[in-house]
Amino acid sequence: MTRWMRGLVGCALLLTGCSRNDSKQPAPEPPRMAQDIFGELGDVLPSATPEQRASFERGRQVVLRRFTPEEGLGPSFNVVSCVNCHEKPVVGGGAGRYRNFLLVGQTLPDGSFIPTGVNGVQPHFSLDGVRRPTDTATNTLATRHPIPFFGVGLLAELPDEVILRNADPDDVDGDGISGRPNYDRGFVGRFGRKSQTVSIEGFIRGPVFNHMGITSNPLSEAAKARLPVPSALDGNTGAAGSEDAWGTVRQGQAAAPDEPTVDDDGVPDPEMTEQELFDLVSFSMLTAAPRPDEPTPESEAGRALFTSLGCDRCHVPALEGPRGLIPLYSDLLLHDMGPELDDGIVMKQASGAEFRTQPLWGITAVGPYLHDGRADDLDEAIRFHGGEARRSRDAYVALGSAEQARVIHFLESLGGRAQRSDGMLPPDAPVPAPGDWGGPTVALGAEDQERFRQGQHLFDRDFGLREGVGPHFNGDSCRACHFDPVSGGAGGLDLDVTRQGIFVDGAFLYPTPGTMAHRHGALDARPPLDPRSNFFERRQTPSLLGLGLIERIPEARILANEDPEDRDGDGVRGRAHRLADGRLGRFGWKAHVPSLHEFVRDALSNELGLTLVDEPGLTFGSARDEDPIPDPEVGTPTIESLTFYLSTLAPPPRTGARPDLDDAGRAVFHDVGCAKCHIPSLPTADGREVLLYSDLLLHDVMRDGRKGVEDGQARMNELRTPPLWGIARTAPYLHDGAASTVARAITLHGGEAESSRRAYEALSAPERDALLAFLQTL
Repeated sequence: MTRWMRGLVGCALLLTGCSRNDSKQPAPEPPRMAQDIFGELGDVLPSATPEQRASFERGRQVVLRRFTPEEGLGPSFNVVSCVNCHEKPVVGGGAGRYRNFLLVGQTLPDGSFIPTGVNGVQPHFSLDGVRRPTDTATNTLATRHPIPFFGVGLLAELPDEVILRNADPDDVDGDGISGRPNYDRGFVGRFGRKSQTVSIEGFIRGPVFNHMGITSNPLSEAAKARLPVPSALDGNTGAAGSEDAWGTVRQGQAAAPDEPTVDDDGVPDPEMTEQELFDLVSFSMLTAAPRPDEPTPESEAGRALFTSLGCDRCHVPALEGPRGLIPLYSDLLLHDMGPELDDGIVMKQASGAEFRTQPLWGITAVGPYLHDGRADDLDEAIRFHGGEARRSRDAYVALGSAEQARVIHFLESLGGRAQRSDGMLPPDAPVPAPGDWGGPTVALGAEDQERFRQGQHLFDRDFGLREGVGPHFNGDSCRACHFDPVSGGAGGLDLDVTRQGIFVDGAFLYPTPGTMAHRHGALDARPPLDPRSNFFERRQTPSLLGLGLIERIPEARILANEDPEDRDGDGVRGRAHRLADGRLGRFGWKAHVPSLHEFVRDALSNELGLTLVDEPGLTFGSARDEDPIPDPEVGTPTIESLTFYLSTLAPPPRTGARPDLDDAGRAVFHDVGCAKCHIPSLPTADGREVLLYSDLLLHDVMRDGRKGVEDGQARMNELRTPPLWGIARTAPYLHDGAASTVARAITLHGGEAESSRRAYEALSAPERDALLAFLQTL
């Protein structure tokens, strides 16, 4: 047993009373630290059998799987994959603020609470592209931040009576701490921000349905018998509690454990197979507990302060399970955290102000913190504590800065410190090779290599609320939307920007706050829309790879392909987007941004909600907002560093998926007319051919009278021709993500692309295969 384990066992004995022996009976054998439970964040339990490890790996693939509408995603949703909310710093962890979601409900005059939305969740997206309004009955909204899954199988093993030992609902001992259990179907809850769920299966099936719209059936008894970890529902005989009036579906943000979930999206239910669900539950149950650091004099001093402050009264160092002591640093009980953290959401027996004590193992790598992610760091999280934690918080605030640093150092020693990142890149992530995915276009000198590295990390870094994110935003980092398949790439259907507009008698009017309809707002609020808005459009996140080369294409070469009057009679009428100040637009779905520098300013301001320093002659970006952070929140060095990084990013490298069909596919591409808009290459001023497969012009290609939100001089039916390089790894497709496959994207073309689409549809099967195979190589 290591020195750390010996110290923890002694601490746990004192807290649980196991060391007391008032009778004359021999002292019981002290509990031992559980063996073979620790690993790096995201590892499988060391004790797992080969069969369990195989299920863990299959489950990991289910976590990573991105569901499409054809596979059952929707009809409303927040994310397309489990990993979207459990990605940081590794699969199974937490996420940035851009993955926050809203719980919604109606609080009645008598104080009772009725969930609204989808089982109490407000969806961000719908398959029809319309932003789903908040239910008119809703008067309570609460922000929720994703919870990491590390070690949860060990929590499932804990007997009810072990958790109940620390309960003191009436504060009989007078210490100001009155933790009490929540109950789920008569068993002590332990999962969720309010300990509202006892079953890992139930806790998984709920979000899978509420956040993705993916239906499932409960695991059969035979499947449950094969699960790797017994839970409270499988033989735990602890004290029973009363079920609330609404049951698990309405109050627990979880699927009814004994009922199938169903929807009306046209895909047969269940949309997740029993094997997939089994492996997903197994993955969660088999995720290792975070391995703590070996103690140092500084961390031990911090641990002593942690205890003297009374933090361990709720963050109990260890609970005794069948394997021995489990060092989670939580009692898993509900505690009143005071009026400032009260979110009004009632779950089972938990009031709005009551929350489960969050386990602290691995805490350093999964910020931001608290149930709503309001705290940028651990120091701030402590300072937000109230209610039963007020005395401990005040005692911490009264410490000197050196002592406060020791407390934080101790918390950081509880696992995951080496894996912590400011974003998603590992701390020691190298710069990819020149020309590779995510690397620079060409080999760089030492100085530029360092500039690229700094830009790469800045692009990846999560910005905090204290740095000015908000008050309305879509992402808290550049990488949040541009990550696929590497940093700087595209984004999924669940990262679409929503645009709003007003159509009156066929004319487009701009909403008062602009066309952006942000996903996230201030805590416990949804960004408002213009009440006159009657049209919404999704904007799919485009890849940024190779944009520096596109910027180097001379205006004359772009303008040479214009034919707004269709003088050659081929039905293609591309036109350039001239901004009001005369500059040529070339970036964005409407070619409405003229330069990478302006692109960076636009994204920092509109997507992250950051205010920017004024720069003469530039028009994108806001200099002021309504949050309490002094303006401007971003200066010139940050903007220039990001601009250099994007200007240097290499385009996607070509691949030879099916070389035997490459030449044939290229010929079909030209024969059906795709190359009229998707021009294979344009030269830079120094003669380099940029193989972007775009003319960068606006075209009317919307089918069946579809329309979109206007942007500058780009009309509602016009879109810029998107570059096709890297298309194999940028699904979904089209400006609104309406196509899950390239083939479907082609069939949704209309307008100026009508003849090409019809020619494609008339191709033989081998010809289509050749064309699609060719596109995959780009």
